[in-house]
Amino acid sequence: MNADAIKVREIQVKSILSTSNLPVADYSVNPYVGCPHACKYCYASFMKRFTGHPEPWGTFLDVKYWPEIRNPGKYAGKQLFIGSVTDPYGPQEEVYKRTRALLEQLQGSGAEISIATKSDLVLRDLDLIKTFPHARVSWSVNTLDERFQADMDMAVSISRRLAAMKAFHEAGIRTTCFISPIFPGITDIPAIVEQAEDKCNLIWLENLNLRGSYKSVILEYINKRYPHLVPLYREIYQKGSRGYWEGLDAAIRQLAEKRGLPYLRNDDSMHRPFNEPPVIVNYFYHEQIKRSAMKKGALPNPPPPAAASSY
Repeated sequence: MNADAIKVREIQVKSILSTSNLPVADYSVNPYVGCPHACKYCYASFMKRFTGHPEPWGTFLDVKYWPEIRNPGKYAGKQLFIGSVTDPYGPQEEVYKRTRALLEQLQGSGAEISIATKSDLVLRDLDLIKTFPHARVSWSVNTLDERFQADMDMAVSISRRLAAMKAFHEAGIRTTCFISPIFPGITDIPAIVEQAEDKCNLIWLENLNLRGSYKSVILEYINKRYPHLVPLYREIYQKGSRGYWEGLDAAIRQLAEKRGLPYLRNDDSMHRPFNEPPVIVNYFYHEQIKRSAMKKGALPNPPPPAAASSY
C-alpha cells in the first residue's frame, strides 16, 4: 500500500492536547487519527472503536485541525508525548504539516516534548524541535532485517530510521532506540544495540504482547514464514510460559555488562550527562518474571511500574 491509497479526511477537533494517564507524560498529543504505517502488531488499532471507521486499520487517516493553542506558556515544564496512537510523521505530514503546526504553536512555551516515530521526515523539524527544553525523539527499531521490517510495517527502512537517529543525536537532542515489539526468536537485540548505542541516550525494550485482533495475524505469519518458531510461540502465547523472557532478561544483562551499558528497570537517562553511554531499560518485565527473578536474587528491589508503549 502506498500513501496515495490511504483514505484521508480533514476533521475539526476542540483541542489537540489530551490529559494523559501515561506515567511518561502529562499530555498525549496526536495530530492524526489512524496511521498509514499499518503495522501488523499495532496496539493502537483499538482506536477504531472510538472513531467509527469501518476501514481496516492502516487504510485511513483523519487530519486534525484545532483552534490555536491559547496561553501555551501554561504548558511550561509539562511533558507532552507526541504520537501515542499515531505516527506524527507519517507520509501525509509532508503535505498537511499538522505536527509542524503543533510545534510552531508550542514553540517558546517551555513544554517538554517527547516524539515517537518510525519516520525520518522528523528531520525536517530538527531545528524547531531543538528549541524545546529536554526534547527527546524515539524511533522504533525491532529488527535490522529489512525484509522482516517490510513484512511488518509500511514505514521507512531501518537504515533510514537509524540515520535520522544519528542526525538528532549529533545535533544534541536526546534520542531513544525503541526495540519494540521484541519478536521471540527473530529480534536480534545484540545486533540492534551495536548499531544504535552511539546514536542514542536510551535503549528501551518491550516484548511482543499478542492480544486482540492482531494475535491471529501474527501467529499466522509466524506459521508461514518462521515455522520452526511455532513451538516457541505456542509456548509463550498459548501456554503462557515466561521462560523465554526470563532467559532473555539474563542474556541482555550480560550483554549490557559486556558493553559497559547500565541495565535498569527505570529510565533515568534524562538526568545523565548527554555523552554518557545509553541506558538499557527493560519494560517487558512481567509480574511472573519479577517474582521469579527476585527469588533467584537477580533483583535487589521490586522495579517500578512499567512505562507505557510507544504508538
